[in-house]
Amino acid sequence: MYVIMGATGHVGSATARALLAPGHAVIVMTRNASHATEWHARGAQIVEAHAENVESLRAAFQLGRRAFILNPSAAPSTDTDVVERGTVANILSALDGSGLEKIVVQSTAGAQPGERIGDLSVLWELEEGLRNQPIPAAINRGAYYMSNWDSLLDTVRDTGKLPTLFPADLAFPMVAPRDLGEVAAARMLSSIDDVGVRHVQGPRLYSPNDVAQAFSKALGRPVEVQVIPRDQWESAFQRLGFSLAAAQSYARMSAVSLDSGFDVGDDAALHGITTLEVYIEALVQRSGLGALG
Repeated sequence: MYVIMGATGHVGSATARALLAPGHAVIVMTRNASHATEWHARGAQIVEAHAENVESLRAAFQLGRRAFILNPSAAPSTDTDVVERGTVANILSALDGSGLEKIVVQSTAGAQPGERIGDLSVLWELEEGLRNQPIPAAINRGAYYMSNWDSLLDTVRDTGKLPTLFPADLAFPMVAPRDLGEVAAARMLSSIDDVGVRHVQGPRLYSPNDVAQAFSKALGRPVEVQVIPRDQWESAFQRLGFSLAAAQSYARMSAVSLDSGFDVGDDAALHGITTLEVYIEALVQRSGLGALG
């Protein structure tokens, strides 16, 4: 039995689907079972548990043999670093006494110690905590999610502008959540010896210019990259509803990623098959927008 955290999100749902497709027994964790009827229809068992409650997490973990773990994103209106560090501590505590034989963990490329650098430091703390406990842990450091562009679809459609923090021609690793889920499922099924950090990327590097071109093709209209100057990053996040603390963390995380050249991993990096063009086309089709006639 495989226990899945985050099944209502991009990567967790992709992991659950990849395990259910060949007939594996899956337990989906959710805060509210009434919101997970889709998973019941797919054949999954549903259990109510959430990262703010250690006992509910531990009880869910105890139902399975292996578990997929990710730290849920905090609401951007909160102090995200504080909230997410709290849920990391809860997850690590819940693993004690869980009886799991192996865990697969979603982390991020560029994970590193630090303060106020968002996921980079929060997920580093998760990784470190896992290294200091006895359950074998397979850690997947995902590249920049292609789904990070999802929220810009309406802006691109309406204005022909693609706002970004990064230089228009800077190519860096991106990956589709579906591919992250496929890799996570494969490592859930692999031997206990398959542990440690693996980087997961898409088929090749992509730039914001490539993203704009993919949107242009899918929407049937010209799309131009609009680079936001660094001194405007915090205010840009705040206009999107981020608290000041969250805006500062996300801006610093973006700066560290950019200044370090992003974390491209090594020759052992795993590569998904979903291209950026295919991902954006599917996003536009799901939205019902389609290309302009």
